[in-house]
Amino acid sequence: MEQRNRGRLGTTARIVCAVLLAGLLAACHAPVRLMPTPASFSNGDVDPFEKIGAKLKTTEVPVFYATNRLALIEHPDPIHTIVPSDDLRMGVAHVRVGDEALDWETLHRLSTSADPDERPIVHLDRLEQMAKLRSGEAVKNSPDAQAFFKMVNEALAASPNSELLIYVHGSNNTVPRAAAQAAQFRHFTGRRMVVLVFMWPSAGSILRYLTDVSNAEATVEPFARMVELLAENTTASKIDVLAYSAGAQVLSPALVRLGTPRPGESREQLQKRLRLGQIYFTAPDIDTRRFVNELGGYFDIIERVSIAANLNDSVLRFAAMVGRASRAGRPDVTELNEEQTRFLVDASRKLRFDLIRVDPKDIPNLPENSHAFWYDDPWVSGDMLAQFVLNAPPPRRGLDEQVTPGGARYWRFPSDFYDRIYRLFRP
Repeated sequence: MEQRNRGRLGTTARIVCAVLLAGLLAACHAPVRLMPTPASFSNGDVDPFEKIGAKLKTTEVPVFYATNRLALIEHPDPIHTIVPSDDLRMGVAHVRVGDEALDWETLHRLSTSADPDERPIVHLDRLEQMAKLRSGEAVKNSPDAQAFFKMVNEALAASPNSELLIYVHGSNNTVPRAAAQAAQFRHFTGRRMVVLVFMWPSAGSILRYLTDVSNAEATVEPFARMVELLAENTTASKIDVLAYSAGAQVLSPALVRLGTPRPGESREQLQKRLRLGQIYFTAPDIDTRRFVNELGGYFDIIERVSIAANLNDSVLRFAAMVGRASRAGRPDVTELNEEQTRFLVDASRKLRFDLIRVDPKDIPNLPENSHAFWYDDPWVSGDMLAQFVLNAPPPRRGLDEQVTPGGARYWRFPSDFYDRIYRLFRP
């Protein structure tokens, strides 16, 4: 009887956790509104759009996309399911900020100031599918895929930044939301970075979180393949990746696969072939122990790996209860064994691995339990842009070095971060 009661209590606890998590993430179904202006640009003195051409002075912010979602209809307007596929579909996501009444001058003002006006909605107008590559199909045998990569290369040639950034969204996501998040990131780079959003088949409902976990696992191989295709078929000087929340469940194991050399290939040759640059995990929803173990399989072929974590993250608190293990974005280091702890300490102190603490006590107006801080908070987004756009390490970005009692190095936001990040971007 006692065991039966404990089982019922455990089941009840998991149900309560799921319900609470659903409430916490209910806001995720709200429209994507233009994120607050990053701190580096919010006083109007630094204009990231100053040197863009007339063609880019528009409310349209297209981004490239790739997806392993199974499609019900391919053309003219693709309709995707939440079923994972081994095929890759690629094209352009046509995203617009605001409605037709919003002009460039207004968008520019909102994007270079701390203007309190309501932020316009960022929405997906349409997907333009350009190519479909079946599992195992080579680009050389697909004129459509060749045309897609040619367009990516043309965008890179026209951009002042030669790097390509891949955005991997989290769970409880949809195609329009993923495209909008990627587009607003590109917008605030001054539209100087070429961005591709990888839209894996999230079910779009937190009540189907376990479906997302399964679909993320099924996405690892297609995502790794897409990274290799970009490395082989584009002129990008580096390939950067920004993974949000459960996007870490796609990116982390994919990096392990990418970190496996081909027969006869050295680690140095592998690094040069893939050209992986900045890898940034923001609020990563992945088992802490798994993340540390997988980090050891790829850290030496990456230019820099970063984790941004809020230890009060309420979403990851309940995700940990559902998953029965702490998440890398809200880690419990007592779960690590001695070898894992030693590796993490060494990686933070001797290797290009940065732990960034997003502490509401350090950052003005940051909600204590924030999960969406990468786009909701001007300090965090300003720091992230400095990393991707300027390739600036934490000290140059103005972060302060700290050390845990166990010896691990991490970085905090100082009280004068606003002034520091402004000086970094000031001409």
